[in-house]
Amino acid sequence: MSAPLLRLTGVGEGIEICVETTLLGADSPTKIAQAILQIFPEFPIPENCPEPVLGKGSNYNWKATKVDLTHYLKLLHNQRILDTALDSMCKNLEGRTTSFELTRQAAMVGKIAFPLANDIPLGGVISVTLTSDDLGDWLEAATWHSGRDKVPRTIGDEKTMDEDGKAATWV
Repeated sequence: MSAPLLRLTGVGEGIEICVETTLLGADSPTKIAQAILQIFPEFPIPENCPEPVLGKGSNYNWKATKVDLTHYLKLLHNQRILDTALDSMCKNLEGRTTSFELTRQAAMVGKIAFPLANDIPLGGVISVTLTSDDLGDWLEAATWHSGRDKVPRTIGDEKTMDEDGKAATWV
């Protein structure tokens, strides 16, 4: 019997985690809360954010640090989008920090979707910023899967998807 895979969480692993989203106009705090909690169940939803009404829209910025990434990483594994996640989460990696976005519309149904660069997705985004020493190594480990035994992947390699989201062709 093989040992279970080690699952990283980000918590207690020396990673500063920040999850943030902005609600504007007709954005419903109730629906946005549902979306965030589908991906980050421990995100502390602010209280006293009334629903928008005609003449008074939403105008909130929700931000939390030390958010547990366990469920988010589990979703990546379950959806089998680990290579896409590696590419998307590392696109803005500079030094010891990276930032990436998730679409709130996909999050509503418990799915992970990364918007393309310069795309403004319907329903808005959830922004995630990670900071740590050796962050690149952690991201590669967090998105590791057994297929990488046959087709190794590293950050920024020739298999990285294009800016327009097209996958690189593997030979």
